[in-house]
Parts: sequence; structure tokens; C-alpha cells
Amino acid sequence: MTSPAAASAERPFLPLLVLLFVGSGCAALIYEVVWLQMMSLIVGSSAISLGVLLGTFMGGMCLGSLLLSRYVSVRAHPLRVYALLEAAIGIYALVIVFILPYVGGLYFAIAGGGMVGIFTRALFCAVFLLPPTMLMGATLPAISRWIEATPQGVSWLGFFYGGNITGGVIGTVLAGYYLLRVHDVVTATMVAFSLNIIVAVAGLALAKRTVHQPPPESTSKRLFAAPPGSWPVYVAIGLSGMTALGAQVVWTRMLSLNLGATTYTFSLILAVFLTGLGIGSSTGALIARTVTSPRMALGWVQFLIMAALAWAGLALTAALPYWPIDPTLSLGPIFTFQMDLVKTLFVVLPGAILWGMSFPIALAAVGSRDQDPGVVVGTTYAANTVGAIFGALLASIVFIPTWGTQASQRILIVLGAVSAVLMLVRWPSKGGEMKLGLGSVGAIVVTLAAAGWLVTTIAPVPDLLVGYGRFAARRLNDHGTFIFTGEGMNSSMTVSELSNGVRNYHNAGKVQASSEPQDMRLQRMLGHMATLLPTQAPKQVLVIGMGAGVTAGSASIDPRVERQVVAEIEKLVPTVVSTYFSEYNFDVVRNPKVEVRVDDARHYLLTTDDTFDAITSDPFDPWVKGAASLYTREFFQLIREKLNPGGVVTVFVQLYESSEEAVKSEVATFFEAFPEGLIFGNTHYGQGYDVVLVGQKTPGPIDVDAIEARLRTPEYAQVAYSLSQIGFYSAVDLLSTFAARADQLRPWLADAQLNLDRNLRLQYLAGFGLNRYEQQSIYANMIQYRQFPEGLFTGTPDQIEALRMGVSR
Repeated sequence: MTSPAAASAERPFLPLLVLLFVGSGCAALIYEVVWLQMMSLIVGSSAISLGVLLGTFMGGMCLGSLLLSRYVSVRAHPLRVYALLEAAIGIYALVIVFILPYVGGLYFAIAGGGMVGIFTRALFCAVFLLPPTMLMGATLPAISRWIEATPQGVSWLGFFYGGNITGGVIGTVLAGYYLLRVHDVVTATMVAFSLNIIVAVAGLALAKRTVHQPPPESTSKRLFAAPPGSWPVYVAIGLSGMTALGAQVVWTRMLSLNLGATTYTFSLILAVFLTGLGIGSSTGALIARTVTSPRMALGWVQFLIMAALAWAGLALTAALPYWPIDPTLSLGPIFTFQMDLVKTLFVVLPGAILWGMSFPIALAAVGSRDQDPGVVVGTTYAANTVGAIFGALLASIVFIPTWGTQASQRILIVLGAVSAVLMLVRWPSKGGEMKLGLGSVGAIVVTLAAAGWLVTTIAPVPDLLVGYGRFAARRLNDHGTFIFTGEGMNSSMTVSELSNGVRNYHNAGKVQASSEPQDMRLQRMLGHMATLLPTQAPKQVLVIGMGAGVTAGSASIDPRVERQVVAEIEKLVPTVVSTYFSEYNFDVVRNPKVEVRVDDARHYLLTTDDTFDAITSDPFDPWVKGAASLYTREFFQLIREKLNPGGVVTVFVQLYESSEEAVKSEVATFFEAFPEGLIFGNTHYGQGYDVVLVGQKTPGPIDVDAIEARLRTPEYAQVAYSLSQIGFYSAVDLLSTFAARADQLRPWLADAQLNLDRNLRLQYLAGFGLNRYEQQSIYANMIQYRQFPEGLFTGTPDQIEALRMGVSR
């Protein structure tokens, strides 16, 4: 058996190859972040769309790892093959980033709903993601042919894998915290492309300095057969991949409640997960060099994974929500990052290290001297990746929405037990019967008993965490009564009622809507302004985001509305949550002229042929990952295209839990699509709280007398009553909330950063304002430019004078 030193001498430059894998891993994760962001703008950002995207991405990696050994000769120099793969990845990435925005129209032309829509998404993603991801998946099997398929030889693959993951951590942090925050997808792609080219050139240079000695022809013919009796290892490593990605889905859902669902949180979780995999892979590589029974070692690692899953479940439900931490005391993003990093390490790192250890130990368990290393690595990697695909898809689309995070974690523990048992049984290598020695029986009994106990330790997600997220500890004695809690496919939500009768709808770990006066005013302003301001009858109305249904309900009671579509990404919201607010939303979900489309709003608008007379948008907070796509210039331009002549759009912009830079970005970007846009303020105790942006398809004066006349008719009695409940008793009262017009805010918006599809700048700006409450100063800075807009409002002199006085107050 070749010693590690001899293996290194026979195959020089192995340590340098680890560095090359760091570079290729960094590039790969930058591409993954960029491609998922770009593709989600086209196929949507719902759980199904993201599941299709992730499945396609990982499926390509799986296919690449399998097909390399089938179609690339063992006689080809491994370093040259690796270099050419890296160069091809970079070239294809450049093609994607430049052509993808222009070919989205092909998808929109054929996309639909239901299973046909899912198939169309998958086909579109496959066309663009399978080629480069197959190339990525082939890199590790390609370079594996530079070493022998012995436990000592494949241990180097553990170091390669660890280097690749280390690069992935760097790429994740670089893309999520700098490249996309400061630049855009093109710049990020160019950085990754440069890394690919550097790695490719270095690989070709090494290939010229080394000689590859392929195995004899007679040996080559036997290389494509998997080792006898290896199927239990493949099943075990597949189940390991399934538990790994399933756990990542569950942990991301629950940690995003605890930390805030910003893009930084998702990047942090991925970076810590990859860090654990890297540490574990290197540790596993060392174990694979010396362990006498890799299969038994793999079995005990799976046993420990069960314990790590239980530990994470305990931390997420019984520890982190109650840590005595007040996020508002943070002095800035760097301190918030430190808190979030500690929490993420506490939950994620133990399990991630163990999953990282599993891969190199599994390689040692199936590897033998007469095997093609490309086959050994390709099949093992493919089995692990197939399991990961199923884990991610089942956890996000089936387990959590059907049974919740508690049952999902229990299922993962059981799968870990099955994986452990498979390895603790001594399977025959060539025929014969399964051997169950006393030691194996004892190990299996201990594993099953441990699994049975560990599943009982998994508690349900606390209502308090779902409701108040990172502020759970602060609201421990002041949270009211939770009357509904649900975990949907896309988000977790709850409804609570305080002792004073106020009802709250919570999502993303915070109150998204409530019956508080200031919240009711904003929601009804959005709905009523959308239907009262259009110059023609608002027969067709679109509401983006259901929430508590108050905005949708306000728009639906306008007697001129004939059809109203509500685009809501989470099915639980319209079917369950909004019914708890029926007394405030006019029972909108049962209104016969209202239809609910469960879809990402952007995807719905891009794939529908309908146009509307009024559109109102009340999505998640802009710091929630994915919400920024509903505030881009391209999306606002799409809304303008979908408006009929004379149509009006209203958009919610929050000032609390935000920064002035983020608010400026939202406002300036909206004015790009609606250059004569308006702002109406919703104040609380006379101070800034949030605002409503108003855009007209055909800019023109607002007829105060016409609105007032409609409000006084019997047909509009319900609308007038709704307005009176929020303190508006006339058209003048409603329009006196005028805060600014686009041309008045040019000085304030001079340094605003536009939110574009290519950068989604808003989610990075808003993420830094998560724990800030500067709404008073933001609104004060905004309205310092306010002047009564001469010519904007028309009506009798008395009405205009009353409005002038109302605006000046």
C-alpha cells in the first residue's frame, strides 16, 4: 500500500491543486448566487420556483460527476481536463450573464400555471443551468484521476473537496457581502470568470510539467464497474446528503426568524454551513488515511449526525429565541453580524462538520486500487447529490408545509438512523450472507434507541418566535394570545390578539399588518387611493400581497370594481390568515369578484395578458430576501405597461426598520418609471411612519370635487365609512396627506442608488437598516421640500383652499 509521502511524490503538485480548488470553489459559489438571483427574476421566487432552480443546479452537478468517467478517456491528462473544464465554465458564465435578461421573453411567452408551469420552469432552468453545472460537477472526478483509488489516495480528494468548499465560503461571503452589495451581477461574474481563467492557466501549466501514466488497457476496461457490495455506502451517503440539505432548509427557515430574513442572513447561513463542510472534509480525509474500517467510521458519523440534528432543534426552539439580546442596541451592521454569526455557528456548525466528514470517508469505503478514481468519486458524489436534491425539495415543498418544522426534523433524524444502521451492518463484499456480529447488533440497537429518544426532544417552533422573531425575548411577557400559527411552503406566520383587542398578523418574524390605527390607515390608503384616483372607472384591479387583506378589502368595496385579482405567494395567507381579519377587510376572500392567484407577483405580471385600471402593492418589508425584486425599476416599468390609460398604482414604502439610503432608493427607483409620481404620508402622532407612492399611467390633475361627489353617493357609503374609520371624512382629508411630488425631491434624491434587476441594491441597503428606527428623521428630511403642488389638484376654490391648508399642517 502506497504511503501518503509516496503518493505525493508519485503525483506532484497535490498541495497546489488544493489551492486551485479553492479558486474554482470561490468562482462556483459566486456563479450560484448570481444565477439563482437572475433566474428567480424570471421564473419567480416561490418555494416551487426556487426548488426547481436548486434541483436543476444540483442535478447538473450530479450528471457531470457521473458522465465524466463515461465520456472522457482515462488516457487524457487529468490536469488538462480539469483546466479545460474550468475555462469552459467561465466562458459559459459570461454568455449566461449577458444573454439571460434578453431571453426571458421566451419563457414568458409559454409559461403558465399548474404542472405545465412547473415543467416550463424546469425546462427553462435546464437549458441555462445544466451545461455549466455539469461542467462543475465533472471537475472533482476529473482531478481524482491524478491519484489512486486507495484509502490513502482518495484522502487527497477529501482535501480537494475541503479546498473547494473553502473557496465556496469565500465566494459566498464575497458575493453576498460585497460584489452584489456594491456592484452588480456583471461585475460579480467577471470576478468569477477571472478566477476560472487563472485556475485554467495554472492547470494547463502543471499539465505540461507532469506526465500522466494511464492504466493498462486491460485495467481500463474494468474501471467502469462499481466495487462489489458498494451499494450500502451509496445509499448511506445519499441519505447523508438528504439530511444535510433537508436540515439546511429547516434551519434557514427558523434562523431567518431569529436573525431577520435578510439576504445577509441567507449568505451567513450558507457560509457557516460550507465552513463546517470544509472543516469536516479535511478531518474526514485524515480519518480516511488511517481508519481500518471506513464503513464503520461512516456509520458512527451518521450516528453523531442524529445528535447534531437534535442539538440544532433544541437550540432553535428552546435556546436562541430566549437569549437576552436586544437587537436595537446594536451600534451598526458589524455588531449585528457578530451576534448573528455566533447564533448561526451555535446551530449549524456541529452538523455541517459531520456531513463534511461523511464524503471522504465514503470514498475510502468504496475505493480500491483497481478502480478508476473518476468512477469512485463520480458515483459517490452523484449519490450524495441525488440525496441532497431530494432533501432540499422534500423539506421545502412537502415536509414543512404538510407537517411543519418539528416533524421535518424528526424525519431527518430517522433518516440519519437508517444511514447509520446501513453502515453498522457488515455487508458481504462478494456474495454470501449478511453478517450480524454481536458488536453490530449492539450498535444497531443503540442507534435505534438513540433515534427513538432524540425524536422526542424536538419541540414545535415557538409561537413567540414566529410572531416576533429576533425580538422574541423582549416580548416574552407582552405578546398577547396567539390564535393561529402556520408554517407554509414559503413562510411561517401567526395571528395574535393583544389584551386591548388589537389583532396582529405576523410573518417573517414581525408584525406585517394589524388593526392598530396607524396600520389600518396605511392599508386602507393603499386600497382606496388606487380606486378613487383613476380618471376612468377602475373595473380591473390587481392587489400585490394579501397580508391581513385590509388593502385588498378596501379596493374591493369600490362599486366600480368588477374584477379584482390578488397575487399572493403563500397559500396559507388568503385561505387562513385573512379570515381572522374579516371584520377589518370586508371579508374580501369571500367576495365573488375577488380571485386569488397563489404566485410570485412578479412572475404573475410577466406571464399574464391581463391589464388593469388600478394596481396596489403591499409586499414584504424590503429587507426580506426576495422583496426587493418588487421594487426594481424594471418591475415598476412592468406595472406601468400593465396599467390601462388613466390607471393608477399605489406602493407601500416603510420608514421604520429602514435606513434613509433604502427609502431614497425605493422612491428614486419608483420615480424612474413614474417621473411625475406623488408621495402621501401616513404619520403616527404627527411623526413619520410610512408613506404611499402614487403613480399615474397618464399624469394629470386629481379632481377633488369628483372624488368628494362619489363619496357622498349611497353607492359609496361603504367606502366613506371605511375612510371615516381611519380619520378621513372627506376627499380633502384623504388628499391632505400629500407629502411631496417627484420634482420637489430632486435635491433629496441626488445621491439615491437605483434598485435594478441587475443589482437588487435595495435588499442590501435595507438589510443594513433592519434594527434602525429613524422614521421620524427620514420623513422630516423628505417633507422639508414639500410645497403645495399648484395645478395638481382641481376643484372649487373652497375645496382647493381647504386642501392647501390641510397640506400645510
